[in-house]
Amino acid sequence: MIKIMKKMNRWEVSLLLCNAMLVLAQVWMDMRIPDYMSTITRLVETEGSDMNEIWIAGFKMLACAIASMFITFGSGFVSSYFAATFSKNLRSKIFDKVQSFSLEEIDRFSTASLITRSTLDVQMMQMFMTRGISMIIRSPISVGIALFKIKGKQWEWSALTGGAVFCVILAVIYVIKYAHPRFRRMQFLHDDMNRVMRDNMTGIRVVRAYNAEEYQEGKFYDANDRLTQNGLEAMHAMGIMHPTMRFTNNGLTVGIYFLGALIINRSAVYAERLTVFSDMVVFANYASRILFAFMSLNMIFNTIPRASVCAERINEILETDATILDGKETEGVEGKEGEIEFRNVCFRYPGTEGDVLTDISFTAKKGETVAFIGATGSGKTTLVNLIPRLYDCTEGEVIVAGRNVKEYTQKSLRNMIGYATQQAVLFTGTVSSNVSYGEGKPIEGRDEENDIKAAVAIAQATDFVEEMEGGYDADINRGGTNVSGGQKQRLSVARAVYRKPDIYIFDDTFSALDYKTDRALRNRLKKETADVTTLIVAQRVGTIRDADKILVLDGGKIVGMGTHEQLLKDCEVYKEIARTQLSEEELA
Repeated sequence: MIKIMKKMNRWEVSLLLCNAMLVLAQVWMDMRIPDYMSTITRLVETEGSDMNEIWIAGFKMLACAIASMFITFGSGFVSSYFAATFSKNLRSKIFDKVQSFSLEEIDRFSTASLITRSTLDVQMMQMFMTRGISMIIRSPISVGIALFKIKGKQWEWSALTGGAVFCVILAVIYVIKYAHPRFRRMQFLHDDMNRVMRDNMTGIRVVRAYNAEEYQEGKFYDANDRLTQNGLEAMHAMGIMHPTMRFTNNGLTVGIYFLGALIINRSAVYAERLTVFSDMVVFANYASRILFAFMSLNMIFNTIPRASVCAERINEILETDATILDGKETEGVEGKEGEIEFRNVCFRYPGTEGDVLTDISFTAKKGETVAFIGATGSGKTTLVNLIPRLYDCTEGEVIVAGRNVKEYTQKSLRNMIGYATQQAVLFTGTVSSNVSYGEGKPIEGRDEENDIKAAVAIAQATDFVEEMEGGYDADINRGGTNVSGGQKQRLSVARAVYRKPDIYIFDDTFSALDYKTDRALRNRLKKETADVTTLIVAQRVGTIRDADKILVLDGGKIVGMGTHEQLLKDCEVYKEIARTQLSEEELA
């Protein structure tokens, strides 16, 4: 929690201090009221008292109450504004940090957990900041002032108050022992719930295709029941606090008045009786405030466990060092634009023992088309992910435009690349906003509208885009659910083309296209992007047979390299793949 507080800026600190001052003023006003009550009680019971003095004391007490009310309003406003500002800035810091993560850090936390930490955990911190901090300031000060005011009074009352406080402390210890561990588990159970719901929502087509609704419901109910049961156990423990506090407070008040009556009855002198009665009224009021301060502390104990867990989870994100760090270079070596070289590259995923890629070496010259083919799991996608530094290689070097990719800033490196991912991703918006997605490298004199249309035309998507209602301004649903798989892939290719990069990476981007569209798209790409290096990951031999160089991967190693014709002669793995896809005439 302290680490989170240290991340506050000056404005947030000033708001916090302002709130603290308001709380102190409110406590002072509240604690003045019993003194005026004592004065009024003494004046009423004393013969010959001036009525004006009673009115003055009453007006002062009323003024303190009204002032306390307005200060409370002000404190509530400031604390809410402070909490909202703090949570807004905290969410921004988390989002910025997550944006800097490589896929390694994303995989370590999991998407579901990152969502929970960015939303529910921050919301819990905001709730704590809104009320918890004010209570932390108010309660100890209230107890301190009340103890100072009642010191030296009847020892019987003090002993009774000490017993009541002891009972409350026992109840608080019970809650700490029983409820707090369950509050700590709450956030992790929320992670599980989010994971199940996310799996169900993203895979709804598969769920329905396999009639697996009941199976998914079972997984959801299991996660939901665990969360509910944990919450019930925690709240049952917390449930004893309020009645315990009420019973203890009422019992203390009755006990103070009962003992006061006995003491007054023992006193023979009227003035002494009057003093005891006045002290009794004040003592009962302050003792009640002490117990209510402990009740407020109980509410703090209710929120602190979850807030502290949330703070720890948020700190895990903010204090995680990104494994992929920016270099300083923003441009490649002159004359090496678009050139890619792998030098003895090895790679293994974090937490695994074996290498996914082993001793990968090849060069792709400017304007060349280099293709990668191999069995599922042979490392094709992993290989091309090393170029934009979605991961960093474990050994060896990846050279782009004459420099090691680690020397570039990530932004400048990725501005060189137009990347169409294995799973085509579209965002909520329009066709135009998806094609022109991202900032990209600045291009002087760019005609955005014409460049979008040109990119769509190269991707063989003009026909279906212009048939959509709104054309290039047609709406695209989240995830592209209102277009087919092939249409998503073509828009993904158009997005890569629009960037006008030095390097294209097409990661199995043509798998959902029919052969005719596939052929037309590749021919148009080759014609329009003759000076651009193109890397193609594919499963179909027909997609890559015209490539300048084909790399055959098997078990993370290069087992063949050459043209289609050369590999048919020299590479058994490639021949086996080709036999399953091409006719005898094509093989001949």
